[in-house]
Amino acid sequence: MSEAARWYVIHTYSGYENKVAQTILKVVENRKLHDLIQEVKVPTEKAMEKNDKDVLREVERKVFPGYVLVKMILTDDSWYVVRNTRGVTGFVGPGSEPVPLTEKEVAALGVERGVKAAEADFKIGDRVQITAGPMEGFAGEVKGINTEDGTADVSVSMFGRETLATLEISQVKAADEY
Repeated sequence: MSEAARWYVIHTYSGYENKVAQTILKVVENRKLHDLIQEVKVPTEKAMEKNDKDVLREVERKVFPGYVLVKMILTDDSWYVVRNTRGVTGFVGPGSEPVPLTEKEVAALGVERGVKAAEADFKIGDRVQITAGPMEGFAGEVKGINTEDGTADVSVSMFGRETLATLEISQVKAADEY
């Protein structure tokens, strides 16, 4: 099979994203469909949220509630597996026809990280400025860098306490550049 796998978006019942992803992966494992359905992702992001006592805590939330991303080679078998998974309402596309994401859309969603996306203009111990996301405007110190998943651990002072936040490298700039 020479066709390359492409990313598709499937629509699910809200709250069923993780269950749908797990079910698809289980079917792939049981039916040995690894060559057709290669990856299943529920994009999430870390965010700071206040609880009812005004205590700030880090939570993980879905970036696209009600949607799951699937990297697959579209065949009758792969379409059938995904479409008939409990909780799936259909593929995103005209008339529920699967339309693959363009390379530009895949890059914008950050689904696949290239080496370029993980290059940091700072190192551990550097002072940095957070330029995007819920902590935009905060400054902190880099405590760790993970180029494989494109994240940096930054210690930020909030309400007199040091808080460790894991951020996308693209959300952080060296303090002298900002």
